[in-house]
Amino acid sequence: MPNPSLNPNLKDFWMTRVLPDGTPVTMRTLHGGRMSSKSHDAAGMAIARANHHKEIFLCTRMYQNKIEDSVYTLLKDKIAYFGLQDNFRILANSIEHKTNGSMFKFYGIARNIDEIKSFEGATVWWNEESQNLTKKMFTTIRPTIMRNEGAEMWFTLNGQLISDYSWQRLVESPPKGALVRKINYDENPFLGESALRDIDEEFNEDEELANHVYNGVPYADDDQSIIKRSWVNACIDAHINLELDLFGATTAGYDVADSGADRNCVTVFNGAVAITMDAWKAGEDELERSSLRAYKLADGGLLSYDSIGVGAGVGSILKGKGYNNYSKFNAAAEVFNPKKEYSPKITNKAKFENLKAQAWRDVADRMRNTFNAVTKGMTYDPSELISISGDIKGLEELKSELCAPRADYSKRGLDIVEAKKEVKKRLEKSHDLADSFIMGACPHLVKGKRGALNIYG
Repeated sequence: MPNPSLNPNLKDFWMTRVLPDGTPVTMRTLHGGRMSSKSHDAAGMAIARANHHKEIFLCTRMYQNKIEDSVYTLLKDKIAYFGLQDNFRILANSIEHKTNGSMFKFYGIARNIDEIKSFEGATVWWNEESQNLTKKMFTTIRPTIMRNEGAEMWFTLNGQLISDYSWQRLVESPPKGALVRKINYDENPFLGESALRDIDEEFNEDEELANHVYNGVPYADDDQSIIKRSWVNACIDAHINLELDLFGATTAGYDVADSGADRNCVTVFNGAVAITMDAWKAGEDELERSSLRAYKLADGGLLSYDSIGVGAGVGSILKGKGYNNYSKFNAAAEVFNPKKEYSPKITNKAKFENLKAQAWRDVADRMRNTFNAVTKGMTYDPSELISISGDIKGLEELKSELCAPRADYSKRGLDIVEAKKEVKKRLEKSHDLADSFIMGACPHLVKGKRGALNIYG
């Protein structure tokens, strides 16, 4: 079959059937900026395949209030472009091949996921504007498609945030069998001089925005996030990059879980350097085993544990075993040192609604300092910096979790951290690693057996 792609630069992307390691291609991700021909090429390939042999296309996007919201119009245009009007029947809500049984059906995932889940016989799932795809959508529809031998998943997207599930799953860490290709306007041979001039002007006006829009560069930072991803990235091995001794007393944060979907998570710090993390799921009535495991990970240092909910019993368990180097972290408690000024003429009590908000902001401030030190050469007292060992297992997951919670305000107008259930909706999981990190990084905000602990000994 001749190459049907409108853009010759994408020939290999569409025609490759087997990856270099011998794995059959089961997923194709085409990402990049505007005017890159992504959707046009996917539509062109789809029509060419459907004309050549029987294919059942499930065409989706997040929302589809009317058929015009889908790729329906693009597919009609490609039928006309290839001169195949006599081969296809274009109906009000579907497109069918007149002789070989090929078919295109269109759905909005947000309102039709149960119907899509029971869709039979699809050979290709094409999801347009996949930057909106969530974990639930992907994990629900994927089995529906992949139960059919030889089926493929196609995703076209303009990445929004590096932390988005869609970017992480479809671009950064795709499943086995995935072919991922970035394409931008500079590989589109059909753009006219007027369009190119307009793009150049936008780069001159706002390079960061133009890189996002036309070069498909996802934003590293969510402006609403308490902790910016660029700050976290700067913290990776910052103690090495800055050639500073940030080591000191050992402390650990323990986010407690029992049975269920959430995990027990521990982050261990040596001074201001996060050196290791551990996460595990526990069965029912395994709180004692998990508590002892967490205490052992603290390796003689202070263990700060989440004392709300299931964690309320950790202290009595450790006390019963004769241990005493632990402290409660009650996220809803009053702020530490309420009368101390957070900033000129603003006390901690006048700034933060609770200890959780104070701790997240404390870590955010130190990470911002680290970013400034690494990228701008600014100097700070070592106690005002944070470093994260690049050897930590699960580092990318930690980054995403730390950057997920957004700043919010209480009814009294004080700083709070976005509700956990709201963060969970976006991540589709608990940010339990991040919570353990925050507790481990803030022993100076809790009372241990010696009062507030100096992380530098």
